[in-house]
Amino acid sequence: MALIKTLRGITPQIGRDCFLADNATVIGDVVMGDECSVWFNTVLRGDVNSIRIGNRVNIQDGTVLHTLYQKSTIEIGDDVSVGHNVTLHGCKIHDLALIGMGAVVMDDAVVGEGALVAAGSVVLSRTQIGPNELWGGAPAKFIKMVDPATSRELNQKIARNYLMYSKWYDE
Repeated sequence: MALIKTLRGITPQIGRDCFLADNATVIGDVVMGDECSVWFNTVLRGDVNSIRIGNRVNIQDGTVLHTLYQKSTIEIGDDVSVGHNVTLHGCKIHDLALIGMGAVVMDDAVVGEGALVAAGSVVLSRTQIGPNELWGGAPAKFIKMVDPATSRELNQKIARNYLMYSKWYDE
């Protein structure tokens, strides 16, 4: 069973039909929407500031979400996929975005709707990634625009797939 820990008088709020892997950790000021999945060895650490997660968000294995005390929060929209071993620190991720495996997104960075951050990228603090843009590298730089329909289709498919995978664990 996942570790869901009340801290500083704040208990995480988990939406309906969410999957939390046995060794996922969710601490403090975390509010999660419906049909989300938080996979193995993932930590959502709402100890120093808030973490808000939309609906149908998948946060894959080994990922860490954290913030800066009294300075930054995390906001994640709907139908977002956060790949394996990602670090999100005090940033905003809009609907239908994809954060590739091993990426780092730092404080006050914004990833626009339908945007893609390539695997292994480092998005520096205060970087603004526009809607449907592909960014990659360390530090991350703009690569190209992505067709909005293609981005929407890809990210909704991944979100649906992770919802399906999570149901396998109910068996």
